[in-house]
Amino acid sequence: MSSKKDLSPLIVYSLGAMFALLMFAFGAATTWMADHGYLQVPLIANPADAAPTPPPLLTDVFREAWQVVETDFYGEMPSATDRTYGAIKGSLATLNDPYTYFVEPEPADREHEQLQGRFGGIGAYLELNDTGRIVLTPMVGRPADNAGIQEGDILLAVDEYVLPVPADLQQVTDRVRGPVDTTVRLQVLRGDETLVFDVTRQEIELPSVSWRFLELRPDILYVRVERFSALTDDEFAVAMDKALAEKQPAALILDLRGNPGGLLDAALAISDDMIDNGNLLIERHADGTEKRYQATNGTLLPPSLPIAVLIDGGTASAAEIVAGALQDHQRAVLVGQTTYGKGSIQRIHRLSDQSAVHVTFARWFTPLDHQIDGVGLSPTVPVTPGQSADTDPFLQAAIQALP
Repeated sequence: MSSKKDLSPLIVYSLGAMFALLMFAFGAATTWMADHGYLQVPLIANPADAAPTPPPLLTDVFREAWQVVETDFYGEMPSATDRTYGAIKGSLATLNDPYTYFVEPEPADREHEQLQGRFGGIGAYLELNDTGRIVLTPMVGRPADNAGIQEGDILLAVDEYVLPVPADLQQVTDRVRGPVDTTVRLQVLRGDETLVFDVTRQEIELPSVSWRFLELRPDILYVRVERFSALTDDEFAVAMDKALAEKQPAALILDLRGNPGGLLDAALAISDDMIDNGNLLIERHADGTEKRYQATNGTLLPPSLPIAVLIDGGTASAAEIVAGALQDHQRAVLVGQTTYGKGSIQRIHRLSDQSAVHVTFARWFTPLDHQIDGVGLSPTVPVTPGQSADTDPFLQAAIQALP
């Protein structure tokens, strides 16, 4: 009986050769399949070096999260629009910039109207009284006045919308405003009588500049600028023409208290009206580039006219540009309190549904390169507000600071 040890060397060599031939054929076939796309073989020397499985798309995660909420949430679900707006607001909040934000369509329209200085409306002031009702005060010669609405009329309904009590003033304002030449039906209460008026909307301008000569010092011209809109420069020029035609003032008090800012071009134009030459503003961008805005050699006011500017914590943005330029050029003394400190610049992008995104793209610095953002402007003459309603301590301090 034979054993494995009795196998002939020739047989052993033959079996080894056949095994090697099979392995070679297998390798060649595998290589051909890989080269021709039939087989993909990852070339990884070490399994630990393998790339991790890619995470799911964030849009898939967002959809997955809302599927869970829709399944489990006990309550009323928001609309798809509200979810989208909420997602945009939340995403922008991660930038940690209070001036980069999202505005829904209706507020964006109001914002645009403020900046342009005009809107389609009825020409009446709306005020919420102590009982939660809205009282109307028509402007003389405007649509509400021409239609017969009187001061003190209480607004009950706008078109088919009956106002709740208390009413939401901003929501009612949005309903009263609308495109020029369209009609809005107003139901009002006058005494015990309910009246209905159809009012055709017209273009209403929002005045931003007012002026007068002071009673205490009739030789001092007082000018108040509420905001910097597209109309402000023209309004300021008209005010100066009328005032100078009446008399030559000994000094000017420019009141920028509570002015939240507005358009850069308007702020530069007002600064240019009072500064005859030199730099008005430095604008710096994230990439290190900068732009310097220059005065155009000429003013609406005599270069020697003393100026005092009233400022407070509500003086912001474009208003700070004007105050900072006047201060750096030693053209005016600042009277009041430290300003708000908004020295960043935003571009406003209107989106396809008329919502808007404000995006910070640069920062402002005064002509002498003083930072505004987060710092504000310090007054030359500090003022502590008094308790008396009969006197204005800011105005009193400005009068004393002027020659």
